[in-house]
Amino acid sequence: MSTQQVVTETGTASVTPGGYQIKRPASPGDVISMVENQGIQIIDLRFTDLPGIWQHFSIALPELHEGLFSDGIGFDGSSIRGFQEIHESDMLLKPDPSTAFVDPLCELPTLAMVCDVHDPVLGTPYSRDPRHVARKAENYLKSTGLAQTCYFGPELEFFIFDSVRFGQDEHSGYYYIESAEGAWNSGADEGAYGGGNLGYKSRFKEGYFPVPPQDTLQDIRSEIVLALMQAGIQVEVHHHEVATAGQNEIDMKFAPLTRMADNVMIYKYICKNVARRHDKVATFMPKPIFGDNASGMHCHQSLWKDGKNLFYDANGWALTSQECRWYIGGLLRHAPALMAFCAPTTNSYKRLVPGYEAPVNLAMSQRNRSAAARIPMYSSSPGARRVEFRCPDPSANAYLAFAAMLMAGLDGIAGRIEPGEPLDKNIYDLPPEEAGRVRQVPASLQESLAALEEDHAFLIAGDVFTRDVIDTWIDYKRRKEIDPVRLRPHPWEFQLYFDV
Repeated sequence: MSTQQVVTETGTASVTPGGYQIKRPASPGDVISMVENQGIQIIDLRFTDLPGIWQHFSIALPELHEGLFSDGIGFDGSSIRGFQEIHESDMLLKPDPSTAFVDPLCELPTLAMVCDVHDPVLGTPYSRDPRHVARKAENYLKSTGLAQTCYFGPELEFFIFDSVRFGQDEHSGYYYIESAEGAWNSGADEGAYGGGNLGYKSRFKEGYFPVPPQDTLQDIRSEIVLALMQAGIQVEVHHHEVATAGQNEIDMKFAPLTRMADNVMIYKYICKNVARRHDKVATFMPKPIFGDNASGMHCHQSLWKDGKNLFYDANGWALTSQECRWYIGGLLRHAPALMAFCAPTTNSYKRLVPGYEAPVNLAMSQRNRSAAARIPMYSSSPGARRVEFRCPDPSANAYLAFAAMLMAGLDGIAGRIEPGEPLDKNIYDLPPEEAGRVRQVPASLQESLAALEEDHAFLIAGDVFTRDVIDTWIDYKRRKEIDPVRLRPHPWEFQLYFDV
C-alpha cells in the first residue's frame, strides 16, 4: 500500500499523488466514444456470483447503446450460484461505465465492463449481488459522518504450477501438482520441461526473493503487471513468495473499497489467463501444498475524511489514532464471524493453523507478522498509517470480505472497543500461560459459520448485509462445501486407519 497521499477522483481520470492518470469513462456516452475510437468489436459484461467467481457473457457492437446502462440486459439468475430459484430466475445486468477497460488478453478488440445485478420485478439492486453489498458498505460509512472513504490495499498471493490433476469418486481420490520449481524435483529427470534437470529449486520455505534462475516466473509476473496496467490498475511491486513450486505476489496500489474489489476480480482474471498463455496454471486456493507456506490476502485499510487519514496520530502508539485502535478492536472482536467471509473455504483452515507462521492470534502489534492486526512501520508519513488485517486469504469474495471488515471496524469505533495491549513480540514464543490468554481464529469453516450465526448485528447495521444474504451464505457453504468434504474419505485416513 502506497505511503503517499490518497487517490482523488477528478472527472474521468483517477489521479495519483505521483501524477499518473488512469483514464476511465464517466458516462455511457464516454463508453460509446471509447468503443468507436478504439475499434472495439465485442462488449463483455461481467459480474460476480455469491461465492466470488467472475461470470460473463458478450454482446455484439450494435447492442451497445445508452439504454443498455439504464434498462439493463436480462440473464438467468437461477443458473448462478447463490442467486435465484428457477421460478424467479429473470434478472438484469446494468453495466457500470466507470469500470470499462479494454481487455488486454482477448485476441479480438474487446471492451469489458463490471455490472450491477438488478431485480426486474422490484426495480431495485439485487440484495445478493456482492458488489451491491460493497457499495452499501461505502454508503453506510458516509452516512455515519465519520469518514468519506475506506481505502483497501490487499496483498494477494497465488501459485503458478506447470500442471495440476485432481479427482475423487466412489473408490478413489487424488491430486497431483507439478512444478519445475518444486523442491521435490531436485532429483527428477526433467525431460518434460525441456532437457535435463537444471537445478536451482527453491527449498521449502526459502522462495522469498531469490533472483532468476531460481525464480523462473519473473517474466510471467512482469507480463501480468503490464496487462494489469493496460486494464487501468496501478501496481506497486511483484516478487516470488516464500513457498517452493511457484508462489507469487503482485501488489496493487490501494483504492476505495468497491473499486478495489473490482480490481481484485480483474487481478485474478489476468493472473489465470497470462499463466494459461504460458501453458501453466494459476490458483488462488489458499493451501494447495502440504508442508510449505499457504497463500494469504493481507488487507491494508484506512479511513479518510477531507483528505486526512483518520488513522494517524503523531502522539499515538505506533503513530495511530484512537479511532484506528478502536477500528482494530472491532476487527478482533468480530474476527470469528469475519472469517466466514474472509477465510471462506474448508481449505482456508489448513492455512490458519496454530504454531506456524499463519496469523491466527487475535492481537495487534506493530511490525510483528505473527499478530492478526499489524501496523506496518515502513514509513512515518501520515498517509501511510493503516492497519493490516492478516487473516483473510484470496479465496474470499472481495466485495463481501472488504465490506464485512469495514463494518466490523466501524462497530469497533462506534462501541469504542479496545483491542487490548499490543503484543510487540513473537507470539509463538510466549510462555503457555501467557499464550493461553490470546484468542485465536476459529479452527474450521464450520466454526466460523457458527460464529457468524451468533454475531452478525454489526453486519446488518444500515441494511448493508441482509439476513437473506447471511442465511444464504451459511446455507450454501454448509450444503455445497462443508458437507461434501465431510462425507468423503481423506487419503491420509488410509495411512492412519486402514489397519485398525
